[in-house]
Amino acid sequence: MRSMTPSGRTPARPAPLTKPDGSPIRVLVVDDEQSLTDLLRMALRYEGWDVRTAADGHAALGIVREFRPDALVLDVMMPGLDGLEVLHRLRAQNDDTPVLFLTAKDSLDDRLAGLTAGGDDYVTKPFSLEEVVARLRGLIRRTALVSAANSPIITVGDLELNEDSYEVHRSGSQIDLTATEFELLRYLMRNPRRVLSKPQILDRVWSYDFDGRASVVELYISYLRKKIDAGREPMIHTVRGAGYMIKAAGS
Repeated sequence: MRSMTPSGRTPARPAPLTKPDGSPIRVLVVDDEQSLTDLLRMALRYEGWDVRTAADGHAALGIVREFRPDALVLDVMMPGLDGLEVLHRLRAQNDDTPVLFLTAKDSLDDRLAGLTAGGDDYVTKPFSLEEVVARLRGLIRRTALVSAANSPIITVGDLELNEDSYEVHRSGSQIDLTATEFELLRYLMRNPRRVLSKPQILDRVWSYDFDGRASVVELYISYLRKKIDAGREPMIHTVRGAGYMIKAAGS
């Protein structure tokens, strides 16, 4: 598993999701790999959520009854009671808690199995913590559990990014991005007018060290510039010897 530790610095984040009464969102993370559940618990608590973990399906069912989570992060492949069977039992009890599946498999059949069993979304290992958080935020918003004041839209100048639909627009024109380009742009837009170093970007976007191969950051910044800034006043800027920054055009 790739190292997925959050950055040592505290980046700007979207407004925390809470319930209308102000209480924290409750999330249960179920995976038999303790290092992974520890990382996910840390990342989700960073969002201000109340997080519990379980190492197997039987323990998860017990915690669901007591904890009553608002969302589950559920590994598909676990010894004994696997994630699909856990979900089958929950749905048989009319429990419609949204479920984000974790799977090490990437075939269409495996993805469809989770969704047809009643799952709401999935991420394939290895993944970035930012992706899991973004997917969960989307699922939780769609349950109408959270305050209506929370918005999935990040805006910098005339550039708009939707964390739920994964759509990006500049001056109303849609911009098509790859998954990695989207994550890079999201990190920049969450930190407007802040210089982000190449190591910071590697850690937050790719979630592991490239052993000094910071050239991958330069490459993806160039991809973004061609799509975001092409034919327009530039928003993505290089700060020589320091890193990269995004700000509204002309500011």
